Amino acid sequence: METKSFFIILSSVVFSLIITGASAQLREDFYRSTCPNVESLVRSAVTKKFTQTFVTAPATLRLFFHDCFVRGCDASVLLSSPNNRAEKDHPEDISLAGDGFDTVVKAKEAVDSDPQCRNKVSCADILALATRDVVSLAGGPFYKVELGRRDGRISTIASVQHKLPQPDFNLDQLNRMFSSHGLDQTDMIALSGAHTIGFSHCSRFSKRIYNFSPRNRIDPTLNFNYAMQLRGMCPVRVDPRIAIDMDPTTPRIFDNAYYKNLRQGKGLFTSDQILFTDGRSRDTVVRFASDKEAFNRAFISAITKLGRVGVKTGNQGEIRRDCALVN
Repeated sequence: METKSFFIILSSVVFSLIITGASAQLREDFYRSTCPNVESLVRSAVTKKFTQTFVTAPATLRLFFHDCFVRGCDASVLLSSPNNRAEKDHPEDISLAGDGFDTVVKAKEAVDSDPQCRNKVSCADILALATRDVVSLAGGPFYKVELGRRDGRISTIASVQHKLPQPDFNLDQLNRMFSSHGLDQTDMIALSGAHTIGFSHCSRFSKRIYNFSPRNRIDPTLNFNYAMQLRGMCPVRVDPRIAIDMDPTTPRIFDNAYYKNLRQGKGLFTSDQILFTDGRSRDTVVRFASDKEAFNRAFISAITKLGRVGVKTGNQGEIRRDCALVN
């Protein structure tokens, strides 16, 4: 037993050292001499895209999360495959909105329009910057972004399997998955707050409102009136393309309403509502619901840590000329 405990502790230490070593090469002024205007170039393109459609915000934010949780933050989710076997072709990623990909494409074009910057900035860094910008544009906090990531050369459909949190996860499953990337429970709860501007297809939560269990057709942790509203928006034979806002109160504002909704039983996924129903995480939800700045601080810390997951730096990977293709 002691040997097993020692192995677990040693593994955690080794993992921490790996994460620390890679992220230590990231820095906010990475492009100071090679592309000093990178942030303004990206922000300008992202702002233009955001004014065209609000979907830019949740789509880009979700794209960043999916990228980092599979093979690390290396823009592998952006790669296309001639035989449809890349990450983006997995059922978990097919639902990623095209506006997220287009945001990166537009930002990449803006960066490369500056001769000094052309082919100097990675797609992974552009995605990280674009994510910060959409959060800010939607009313969330503006934060500094660590840069210096390189783009990965590998993207496989198989690598996505069992790597992304599911809508029916309980707290232990959520914590296990996030901790595998060096993220603690507070980080997980803060990142879940991104659902304040998220949207979901009905199939992802239909079981909660129609056939939760033999005893309860509707999940008893779900606010009944909210469940009826969801049934109205998601009838049994609903068009699978229909998407529902995850925040029924302020869906176009990045705020702390997500946590206020959880206190009222209005978490869309089981994995949302469990954050309040499980006593181990409830206090954090209550704190974020009552203190927007506490949420903002925790979100900045968590998304900064997320941006360090599995990064390639130095001579690893490449700087893609086209974000959808390896060089």
